[in-house]
Amino acid sequence: MPDWSMLTLVGADRPGIVARVTRALYLHGCNLGEASMIRLGGCFTMMLMVSGGERRADLTAALRPIAEELGLRIHLEPAPGGLHQHLLPNLQVRVFGADRAGLVADVTGILAAQGFHVLELESDVAGDAERPLYIMSIQGFCERSIESVRAALAMLSDDGVSVDVASVDLLIG
Repeated sequence: MPDWSMLTLVGADRPGIVARVTRALYLHGCNLGEASMIRLGGCFTMMLMVSGGERRADLTAALRPIAEELGLRIHLEPAPGGLHQHLLPNLQVRVFGADRAGLVADVTGILAAQGFHVLELESDVAGDAERPLYIMSIQGFCERSIESVRAALAMLSDDGVSVDVASVDLLIG
């Protein structure tokens, strides 16, 4: 079983980050596993599972010049998981509401009480400064019924929050 590390890089968004970092990893004998790369605001974040190649300290040293040139902060640590170790999502929750402090905590707290395991959460703020709209999409796994999850989230409508819960159909096999 490969020895995996989690590599995280964060910095200002600009063209070529993914190409430069993944080329350097390839040249240092690394294999990539799962990855998440996204732009948030003006920042770009990469999280990559990396195996093989050099020792962690040597890999960090090899990536440091690229990180400095591109203005990226770098973090590398052991990842105890490995590939194919996670649940497949069976529910998707979409939330729309006026942007307010605590909205994510409220939604995820209700989901946690239902035993909902968050696998992916994305959010965005739309509208304008006077009427910001918070949009959140959550994929996860829950053993409770879709009706139970919907009923638990229904209380958010009293605060003007619209919530949609749908099953996720995976086309596997």
